[in-house]
Amino acid sequence: MTQRTNLSLVDNDLRRRASISHALAGTPIHVEPFEHLDELVARWPRDGLILIHDDGQNVQRAIKMMTDLGQWLPLVAYGANPGTNQVVQAVLNGAIDYLEWPFGLAEVRQALIVAEESSGSLGTVKLREAMARSRVQRLTKREREVLAGVADGLSNRLIGERLAISPRTVEIHRANMLNKMGANHTSEAIRIAIEASLVG
Repeated sequence: MTQRTNLSLVDNDLRRRASISHALAGTPIHVEPFEHLDELVARWPRDGLILIHDDGQNVQRAIKMMTDLGQWLPLVAYGANPGTNQVVQAVLNGAIDYLEWPFGLAEVRQALIVAEESSGSLGTVKLREAMARSRVQRLTKREREVLAGVADGLSNRLIGERLAISPRTVEIHRANMLNKMGANHTSEAIRIAIEASLVG
């Protein structure tokens, strides 16, 4: 790791921010500290890593912001004495690694290696999944049920029988579903549903 690496640090605790910045001073890692996620979004980096304090909401919010921006950066969360559930939740939300505070240069370097290894494929997969989920979330409960029927390969008539509604009503829900998802045709809607892990 000889080239300079940009690290965007998000933590509302001034002492932790200062401590991390100090520990990485004089290394090829350039730290850009932010107090809040909103500050980071206002000055979104082109590359690098996001190192974020896990307060129970930050990781999920950061992933949603990346989804909205359509730009993925590897994200590493950290916290003091994190419980197993906290770490698992952060990773499920999209963190590629989790550090236990306090940490030093060695741990950050290891996180950067993990980020470099996963940034291409994992970043694309995570971003596509997050974007697909945001599209599916626009749908009403009934539209999601119609989407599930479409993904199962059912006709409008069979979806109607499954949901106890008329084929014409299914057709209306189907048109609304495609429109809300920004899908041009049914196969695209099915792909989005698969990427959102809505169907297997």
